[in-house]
Amino acid sequence: MTPHNASGPSRWSDLDRPPLNATALRRGLLHEGGLWTSVDVIQRTGSTNSDLVARAGSRAAEEGAVLVAEEQTAGRGRLDRRWTAPPRSGLFFSVLLRPAEVPLERWGWLPLLTGVAVATGLSRAAGVDTALKWPNDLLVTVGGEERKAGGILAERAGDDGVVVGVGLNVTLRADELPVPQAGSLALADAVSTDRDTLLRSVLRSLETWYDRWRSAGGDPVASTLQETYAAGCATLGRQVRAELPGDRALVGEAVAIDGDGRLVVATAEGAREAVGAGDIVHLRPA
Repeated sequence: MTPHNASGPSRWSDLDRPPLNATALRRGLLHEGGLWTSVDVIQRTGSTNSDLVARAGSRAAEEGAVLVAEEQTAGRGRLDRRWTAPPRSGLFFSVLLRPAEVPLERWGWLPLLTGVAVATGLSRAAGVDTALKWPNDLLVTVGGEERKAGGILAERAGDDGVVVGVGLNVTLRADELPVPQAGSLALADAVSTDRDTLLRSVLRSLETWYDRWRSAGGDPVASTLQETYAAGCATLGRQVRAELPGDRALVGEAVAIDGDGRLVVATAEGAREAVGAGDIVHLRPA
């Protein structure tokens, strides 16, 4: 018999999507001297980023706070795009970072760092190659096609903090995809879709990369972040259209990630332009 209650399906109603185990996550992630200081799992919220930014603003959260939601009803991507998915079908979490040792002008590397960390963690725990589309998309291969399986959003939290949020489709089925171009770890034939295991692996990877970057004063070369991001970036070497602020578009080949984390685009006319913000479209070869 399917369990239920007066308010609707119980948290166990989809046995393919068990709830996260907050106690086990804390036991595996919180340790003396480590980055992570708290792990909270909530059933439902609008946006973990908005919640954690609010907590940080009122000093109710310290660096290393992790907030995870089983379901987000108003999750946001870049450019205020909506991000929704069925309950317990993915990983929806935010972390609070306060990189005091890093000059402010290098904080723009944090979303790229998070992308590297997520890709590294998923490679280990899910056996899935995750490519990075500049600046914040996580791509997997489904049926020979690149599909977006997740995204990253960084927001300032007060004068000294950044909240970085990650949304990742884990067990989303083909008939649940919000758009045909979306994907999930399950559709990419992941060897594991155990969300507890995946989250622990991603957060441990994020801790390693953040510590390395912070110890180098945010230097993307000394921390090897620039080199590692470029190696995993599916945008480099591709023809792209960068849709820029002010209704301007730039078409050319994505040739590099510069020292500020910007995408360098070489146009057919021989010019090079570094793009710091904009929507990037991968163009198909002619």
